[in-house]
Amino acid sequence: MNPFKIVIPARFASTRFPGKPLKQLNNKPLIEHVYNAAQRTKADEIIVATDNEEILKTVQSFGGMAIMTKENHPSGTDRINEVAAIQGWDETTLVVNLQGDEPLVKTEHIHTLVSLLTENSDADMATLVTPFTKLEDVANPNNVKVVLDNNGFALYFSRSPIPWVRDKFSFNMLNNPAGSIPDFPFYSHIGLYAYRVKTLQHFAKLPPSPLEQAESLEQLRILSNGMKIIVGISDNVNGHGVDTPEDLAIVEAMLKNLNK
Repeated sequence: MNPFKIVIPARFASTRFPGKPLKQLNNKPLIEHVYNAAQRTKADEIIVATDNEEILKTVQSFGGMAIMTKENHPSGTDRINEVAAIQGWDETTLVVNLQGDEPLVKTEHIHTLVSLLTENSDADMATLVTPFTKLEDVANPNNVKVVLDNNGFALYFSRSPIPWVRDKFSFNMLNNPAGSIPDFPFYSHIGLYAYRVKTLQHFAKLPPSPLEQAESLEQLRILSNGMKIIVGISDNVNGHGVDTPEDLAIVEAMLKNLNK
């Protein structure tokens, strides 16, 4: 496997859950659990990219590496580009963006991403999806949907149910999603990305696209500017992420089960 870096963006001012990286899970801050998950991979360098002094000191206190970045980055990818510049990484360096709220990320997913990008030289970015199994999850706007072309590249990401299966879907059905998914592949985005530093540099020079702002999905800046995202399909779903205070108890229980 080619050498790669992992950068973990960790903002303090999360809209839905301020201070999230510092919240305690089994007597450790969330960011430490994510950092430990990154350490189980073959990454040759792991860095937390933050805009907060307390997060910086917390990471340093458990022996991790953290870098202070600007507060006003429009996306985590822009923040990672700043880290790459600070570190002086070559434009061919492979970087994995591991979200700071995914303590249950799977090692195999990160390695798959790196392999995908390495094997597809025409791809600007790599990411992963997993098939949906419940209609209610397809209808949920918190779950990002992805449609692919015949070669495994992303066509579009959306919070809406895509594709719209005309003869199967109705708005009433999706407002009360008790039925089964139509016989069509519906994919849920797993929020992991891998890219080369060259892509990061180009991405950061581009203004946020209207689609990116409308859906609040940074990967749409890539597609809006004619760049390509190769997509891997995994049946092995990541564990629960931490988006809200309610998620803490769910993830805490899952971590306890893993430790057993």
